[in-house]
Amino acid sequence: MASLTATKISSEQAVASALRTLATERDGLTALMEAIGNGLGEIFTKAVDLIASAQGRVIVSGMGKSGHVARKIAASLASTGTPAYYVHPAEASHGDLGMVRKEDVIIALSWSGETTELADLIGYAKRFRVPLIALTSGATSTLGDAADLCLALPKAKEACPNGLAPTTSTTMQLALGDALAVALLERRGFTAEHFRVYHPGGKLGAQLKLVRDVMHKGERLPIVSADAKMDAAIAEIGAKGFGSVIVTNADGTLAGIITDGDLRRNLKPDLATLPVTAVMTRTPRTIAPDDLLASALEVQETAKITSLIVVENARPVGLVHYLDLLREGVA
Repeated sequence: MASLTATKISSEQAVASALRTLATERDGLTALMEAIGNGLGEIFTKAVDLIASAQGRVIVSGMGKSGHVARKIAASLASTGTPAYYVHPAEASHGDLGMVRKEDVIIALSWSGETTELADLIGYAKRFRVPLIALTSGATSTLGDAADLCLALPKAKEACPNGLAPTTSTTMQLALGDALAVALLERRGFTAEHFRVYHPGGKLGAQLKLVRDVMHKGERLPIVSADAKMDAAIAEIGAKGFGSVIVTNADGTLAGIITDGDLRRNLKPDLATLPVTAVMTRTPRTIAPDDLLASALEVQETAKITSLIVVENARPVGLVHYLDLLREGVA
Protein backbone atom coordinates (compact mmCIF):
# COMPACT_ATOMS: atom_id res chain seq x y z
CA MET A 1 0.00 0.00 0.00
CA ALA A 2 1.41 3.40 -0.98
CA SER A 3 2.14 5.69 1.94
CA LEU A 4 0.61 9.13 2.21
CA THR A 5 2.76 12.21 2.46
CA ALA A 6 1.13 15.19 4.14
CA THR A 7 1.50 18.42 2.19
CA LYS A 8 0.87 21.74 3.82
CA ILE A 9 -1.32 24.05 1.74
CA SER A 10 -1.93 27.74 2.12
CA SER A 11 -5.20 29.31 3.15
CA GLU A 12 -5.71 30.50 -0.43
CA GLN A 13 -5.21 26.98 -1.76
CA ALA A 14 -7.67 25.53 0.76
CA VAL A 15 -10.31 28.10 -0.18
CA ALA A 16 -9.71 27.50 -3.88
CA SER A 17 -10.15 23.76 -3.33
CA ALA A 18 -13.42 24.34 -1.49
CA LEU A 19 -14.74 26.57 -4.25
CA ARG A 20 -13.79 24.03 -6.93
CA THR A 21 -15.62 21.30 -5.04
CA LEU A 22 -18.76 23.39 -4.58
CA ALA A 23 -18.69 24.55 -8.20
CA THR A 24 -18.37 20.97 -9.46
CA GLU A 25 -21.24 19.80 -7.27
CA ARG A 26 -23.30 22.82 -8.34
CA ASP A 27 -22.75 21.79 -11.97
CA GLY A 28 -24.07 18.33 -11.10
CA LEU A 29 -27.22 19.80 -9.59
CA THR A 30 -27.66 22.05 -12.62
CA ALA A 31 -27.46 19.00 -14.87
CA LEU A 32 -30.01 17.24 -12.67
CA MET A 33 -32.41 20.17 -12.91
CA GLU A 34 -32.05 20.20 -16.69
CA ALA A 35 -32.71 16.45 -16.82
CA ILE A 36 -35.93 16.88 -14.81
CA GLY A 37 -37.04 19.47 -17.34
CA ASN A 38 -36.16 17.17 -20.24
CA GLY A 39 -37.88 13.87 -19.53
CA LEU A 40 -36.78 12.83 -16.06
CA GLY A 41 -39.64 14.86 -14.64
CA GLU A 42 -42.19 12.45 -16.13
CA ILE A 43 -40.52 9.47 -14.44
CA PHE A 44 -40.20 11.48 -11.23
CA THR A 45 -43.96 12.12 -11.27
CA LYS A 46 -44.66 8.43 -11.77
CA ALA A 47 -42.35 7.61 -8.84
CA VAL A 48 -44.25 10.06 -6.60
CA ASP A 49 -47.56 8.52 -7.68
CA LEU A 50 -46.28 4.99 -7.09
CA ILE A 51 -45.00 5.76 -3.60
CA ALA A 52 -48.09 7.77 -2.62
CA SER A 53 -50.44 4.95 -3.67
CA ALA A 54 -48.48 2.18 -1.92
CA GLN A 55 -50.27 0.52 0.99
CA GLY A 56 -47.00 -0.35 2.73
CA ARG A 57 -43.75 1.45 3.40
CA VAL A 58 -40.81 2.67 1.35
CA ILE A 59 -37.74 0.44 1.59
CA VAL A 60 -34.59 2.41 0.76
CA SER A 61 -31.35 0.56 0.12
CA GLY A 62 -27.84 1.18 -1.13
CA MET A 63 -24.24 0.17 -0.51
CA GLY A 64 -21.27 2.27 0.55
CA LYS A 65 -21.73 6.01 0.11
CA SER A 66 -25.04 5.36 -1.66
CA GLY A 67 -26.07 3.50 1.47
CA HIS A 68 -25.38 6.54 3.64
CA VAL A 69 -27.48 8.66 1.28
CA ALA A 70 -30.21 6.00 1.34
CA ARG A 71 -30.36 6.23 5.14
CA LYS A 72 -30.86 9.97 4.93
CA ILE A 73 -33.56 9.65 2.26
CA ALA A 74 -35.41 7.09 4.40
CA ALA A 75 -35.19 9.41 7.41
CA SER A 76 -36.46 12.40 5.41
CA LEU A 77 -39.39 10.42 4.02
CA ALA A 78 -40.34 9.05 7.44
CA SER A 79 -40.23 12.46 9.10
CA THR A 80 -42.44 14.06 6.47
CA GLY A 81 -45.32 11.62 6.44
CA THR A 82 -44.11 8.78 4.19
CA PRO A 83 -43.33 5.68 6.30
CA ALA A 84 -39.87 4.48 5.27
CA TYR A 85 -36.84 2.65 6.58
CA TYR A 86 -33.39 1.65 5.39
CA VAL A 87 -32.43 -1.95 4.67
CA HIS A 88 -28.74 -2.81 4.25
CA PRO A 89 -28.43 -4.83 1.02
CA ALA A 90 -25.91 -7.28 2.47
CA GLU A 91 -28.06 -7.86 5.56
CA ALA A 92 -31.06 -8.29 3.28
CA SER A 93 -29.36 -11.37 1.83
CA HIS A 94 -29.09 -12.83 5.32
CA GLY A 95 -32.65 -12.53 6.55
CA ASP A 96 -33.62 -8.87 6.37
CA LEU A 97 -35.58 -9.50 3.17
CA GLY A 98 -38.26 -10.64 5.60
CA MET A 99 -38.82 -6.95 6.35
CA VAL A 100 -40.03 -6.34 2.80
CA ARG A 101 -43.71 -6.93 1.95
CA LYS A 102 -45.61 -6.93 -1.33
CA GLU A 103 -47.37 -3.72 -0.27
CA ASP A 104 -44.05 -1.87 -0.03
CA VAL A 105 -42.06 0.08 -2.60
CA ILE A 106 -38.28 -0.28 -2.90
CA ILE A 107 -35.94 2.58 -3.80
CA ALA A 108 -32.49 1.21 -4.64
CA LEU A 109 -29.50 3.53 -4.97
CA SER A 110 -26.39 2.71 -7.00
CA TRP A 111 -24.47 5.23 -9.09
CA SER A 112 -23.25 2.59 -11.52
CA GLY A 113 -26.30 0.35 -11.24
CA GLU A 114 -24.03 -2.67 -10.95
CA THR A 115 -23.71 -2.98 -7.16
CA THR A 116 -23.53 -6.72 -6.61
CA GLU A 117 -24.89 -6.54 -3.06
CA LEU A 118 -28.24 -5.35 -4.45
CA ALA A 119 -28.72 -8.51 -6.54
CA ASP A 120 -30.74 -10.46 -3.96
CA LEU A 121 -32.95 -7.45 -3.21
CA ILE A 122 -33.61 -6.99 -6.93
CA GLY A 123 -34.39 -10.68 -7.32
CA TYR A 124 -36.75 -10.61 -4.34
CA ALA A 125 -38.57 -7.60 -5.77
CA LYS A 126 -39.10 -9.41 -9.06
CA ARG A 127 -40.16 -12.67 -7.44
CA PHE A 128 -42.78 -11.12 -5.17
CA ARG A 129 -43.73 -8.23 -7.47
CA VAL A 130 -42.61 -5.50 -5.10
CA PRO A 131 -42.38 -2.25 -7.10
CA LEU A 132 -38.74 -1.22 -7.59
CA ILE A 133 -37.54 2.33 -8.24
CA ALA A 134 -33.90 2.70 -9.28
CA LEU A 135 -31.91 5.83 -8.50
CA THR A 136 -28.84 5.45 -10.69
CA SER A 137 -26.82 7.00 -13.49
CA GLY A 138 -26.82 3.65 -15.27
CA ALA A 139 -30.16 3.63 -17.06
CA THR A 140 -29.21 0.44 -18.96
CA SER A 141 -27.42 -1.17 -16.02
CA THR A 142 -28.56 -4.30 -14.20
CA LEU A 143 -30.45 -2.18 -11.68
CA GLY A 144 -31.82 0.22 -14.28
CA ASP A 145 -33.11 -2.61 -16.50
CA ALA A 146 -34.70 -4.47 -13.58
CA ALA A 147 -36.49 -1.45 -12.11
CA ASP A 148 -40.15 -0.65 -12.71
CA LEU A 149 -39.13 3.00 -12.78
CA CYS A 150 -35.60 4.30 -13.32
CA LEU A 151 -34.73 7.76 -12.06
CA ALA A 152 -31.72 8.10 -14.35
CA LEU A 153 -29.28 10.67 -13.01
CA PRO A 154 -27.16 12.50 -15.61
CA LYS A 155 -23.47 11.68 -15.72
CA ALA A 156 -21.44 14.19 -13.77
CA LYS A 157 -17.83 14.86 -12.83
CA GLU A 158 -16.85 13.99 -9.27
CA ALA A 159 -15.33 16.82 -7.26
CA CYS A 160 -12.53 14.48 -6.17
CA PRO A 161 -9.43 15.39 -8.25
CA ASN A 162 -8.90 11.68 -8.91
CA GLY A 163 -12.47 11.32 -10.11
CA LEU A 164 -13.00 8.46 -7.65
CA ALA A 165 -14.45 9.56 -4.30
CA PRO A 166 -18.26 9.88 -4.51
CA THR A 167 -18.94 13.60 -4.14
CA THR A 168 -21.01 15.12 -6.93
CA SER A 169 -22.78 11.80 -7.44
CA THR A 170 -23.92 11.52 -3.83
CA THR A 171 -24.95 15.18 -3.78
CA MET A 172 -27.21 14.52 -6.78
CA GLN A 173 -28.65 11.37 -5.20
CA LEU A 174 -29.36 13.24 -1.99
CA ALA A 175 -30.97 16.17 -3.80
CA LEU A 176 -33.28 13.92 -5.80
CA GLY A 177 -34.22 12.07 -2.61
CA ASP A 178 -35.09 15.39 -0.98
CA ALA A 179 -37.16 16.29 -4.04
CA LEU A 180 -39.13 13.05 -3.66
CA ALA A 181 -39.73 13.69 0.05
CA VAL A 182 -40.94 17.25 -0.53
CA ALA A 183 -43.18 16.30 -3.47
CA LEU A 184 -44.78 13.57 -1.35
CA LEU A 185 -45.10 15.96 1.59
CA GLU A 186 -46.98 18.44 -0.58
CA ARG A 187 -49.13 15.74 -2.16
CA ARG A 188 -50.20 14.43 1.27
CA GLY A 189 -50.97 17.92 2.58
CA PHE A 190 -48.40 17.46 5.35
CA THR A 191 -48.63 20.52 7.63
CA ALA A 192 -46.53 22.03 10.40
CA GLU A 193 -48.91 20.40 12.88
CA HIS A 194 -48.14 16.97 11.39
CA PHE A 195 -44.44 17.84 11.45
CA ARG A 196 -44.71 18.65 15.15
CA VAL A 197 -45.98 15.13 15.89
CA TYR A 198 -42.84 13.60 14.36
CA HIS A 199 -40.40 16.16 15.80
CA PRO A 200 -41.20 16.61 19.51
CA GLY A 201 -37.58 16.99 20.62
CA GLY A 202 -34.97 19.74 20.48
CA LYS A 203 -35.29 23.34 19.40
CA LEU A 204 -37.24 22.40 16.28
CA GLY A 205 -39.77 20.53 18.40
CA ALA A 206 -40.09 23.53 20.70
CA GLN A 207 -40.73 25.90 17.79
CA LEU A 208 -43.45 23.58 16.54
CA LYS A 209 -45.37 23.70 19.81
CA LEU A 210 -48.56 25.74 19.78
CA VAL A 211 -49.02 29.03 21.59
CA ARG A 212 -51.88 27.55 23.63
CA ASP A 213 -49.43 24.95 25.00
CA VAL A 214 -47.42 27.56 26.93
CA MET A 215 -49.58 30.68 27.26
CA HIS A 216 -50.59 32.04 30.67
CA LYS A 217 -54.35 32.11 31.14
CA GLY A 218 -57.14 32.30 33.67
CA GLU A 219 -56.14 33.85 37.00
CA ARG A 220 -52.54 34.26 35.80
CA LEU A 221 -53.66 36.71 33.12
CA PRO A 222 -52.99 40.40 34.00
CA ILE A 223 -56.20 42.26 33.08
CA VAL A 224 -57.90 45.52 33.96
CA SER A 225 -61.04 47.05 32.48
CA ALA A 226 -60.95 50.10 30.23
CA ASP A 227 -62.76 52.22 32.86
CA ALA A 228 -60.06 51.58 35.50
CA LYS A 229 -57.49 54.07 36.77
CA MET A 230 -53.76 53.63 36.45
CA ASP A 231 -53.31 52.74 40.14
CA ALA A 232 -55.25 49.51 39.45
CA ALA A 233 -53.14 48.80 36.34
CA ILE A 234 -49.87 49.38 38.22
CA ALA A 235 -51.04 47.05 41.00
CA GLU A 236 -51.95 44.35 38.45
CA ILE A 237 -48.56 44.64 36.72
CA GLY A 238 -46.83 44.18 40.06
CA ALA A 239 -49.05 41.29 41.13
CA LYS A 240 -48.75 39.21 37.94
CA GLY A 241 -45.09 39.92 37.20
CA PHE A 242 -45.18 40.09 33.39
CA GLY A 243 -44.26 43.75 33.08
CA SER A 244 -47.56 44.48 31.36
CA VAL A 245 -51.32 44.45 31.79
CA ILE A 246 -54.07 43.80 29.24
CA VAL A 247 -56.91 46.31 28.98
CA THR A 248 -60.37 45.04 28.00
CA ASN A 249 -63.60 46.70 26.97
CA ALA A 250 -66.86 46.16 28.84
CA ASP A 251 -67.77 43.28 26.51
CA GLY A 252 -64.47 41.52 27.17
CA THR A 253 -62.85 42.39 23.84
CA LEU A 254 -59.28 43.64 23.66
CA ALA A 255 -58.86 47.39 24.12
CA GLY A 256 -55.08 47.71 24.53
CA ILE A 257 -52.01 46.96 26.62
CA ILE A 258 -49.95 48.87 29.17
CA THR A 259 -46.30 47.92 29.54
CA ASP A 260 -43.42 49.03 31.76
CA GLY A 261 -42.32 51.19 28.85
CA ASP A 262 -45.67 52.97 28.82
CA LEU A 263 -45.27 53.67 32.54
CA ARG A 264 -41.82 55.19 32.04
CA ARG A 265 -43.01 57.35 29.16
CA ASN A 266 -45.90 58.68 31.25
CA LEU A 267 -44.10 59.01 34.56
CA LYS A 268 -45.59 62.10 36.25
CA PRO A 269 -47.05 62.93 39.69
CA ASP A 270 -50.65 62.26 38.66
CA LEU A 271 -49.94 58.98 36.82
CA ALA A 272 -51.84 56.83 39.32
CA THR A 273 -55.02 58.87 38.85
CA LEU A 274 -55.02 58.85 35.06
CA PRO A 275 -57.49 56.59 33.21
CA VAL A 276 -55.81 53.53 31.70
CA THR A 277 -57.09 54.61 28.26
CA ALA A 278 -54.82 57.66 28.46
CA VAL A 279 -51.68 55.53 28.77
CA MET A 280 -52.38 52.23 27.00
CA THR A 281 -51.21 51.23 23.53
CA ARG A 282 -54.39 50.78 21.53
CA THR A 283 -53.05 48.49 18.81
CA PRO A 284 -50.99 45.85 20.61
CA ARG A 285 -49.38 42.91 18.80
CA THR A 286 -51.45 39.75 19.11
CA ILE A 287 -51.31 36.09 18.12
CA ALA A 288 -53.81 33.23 17.89
CA PRO A 289 -53.70 30.27 20.32
CA ASP A 290 -53.19 27.76 17.50
CA ASP A 291 -50.21 29.58 15.99
CA LEU A 292 -46.75 28.10 16.41
CA LEU A 293 -44.30 29.28 19.07
CA ALA A 294 -41.92 29.99 16.21
CA SER A 295 -44.44 32.57 14.97
CA ALA A 296 -44.66 34.11 18.44
CA LEU A 297 -40.87 34.42 18.53
CA GLU A 298 -40.83 36.11 15.12
CA VAL A 299 -43.47 38.65 16.19
CA GLN A 300 -41.73 39.46 19.47
CA GLU A 301 -38.28 39.82 17.96
CA THR A 302 -39.51 41.89 15.01
CA ALA A 303 -41.57 44.25 17.18
CA LYS A 304 -38.98 44.19 20.02
CA ILE A 305 -41.62 43.38 22.64
CA THR A 306 -41.59 40.95 25.56
CA SER A 307 -45.34 40.39 26.04
CA LEU A 308 -47.60 39.04 23.31
CA ILE A 309 -51.37 38.87 23.83
CA VAL A 310 -53.15 35.72 22.70
CA VAL A 311 -56.52 36.60 21.16
CA GLU A 312 -59.46 34.46 20.12
CA ASN A 313 -62.69 35.97 18.76
CA ALA A 314 -61.34 39.45 19.58
CA ARG A 315 -61.00 38.51 23.27
CA PRO A 316 -57.71 38.06 25.13
CA VAL A 317 -57.40 34.44 26.26
CA GLY A 318 -53.72 34.29 27.15
CA LEU A 319 -50.33 35.93 27.23
CA VAL A 320 -46.93 34.71 26.08
CA HIS A 321 -43.81 36.31 27.55
CA TYR A 322 -40.38 36.19 25.94
CA LEU A 323 -39.09 34.35 29.01
CA ASP A 324 -41.59 31.58 28.26
CA LEU A 325 -39.96 31.12 24.86
CA LEU A 326 -36.55 30.98 26.50
CA ARG A 327 -37.75 28.32 28.95
CA GLU A 328 -39.22 26.26 26.12
CA GLY A 329 -35.96 26.47 24.15
CA VAL A 330 -37.48 28.37 21.23
CA ALA A 331 -35.49 31.58 21.57
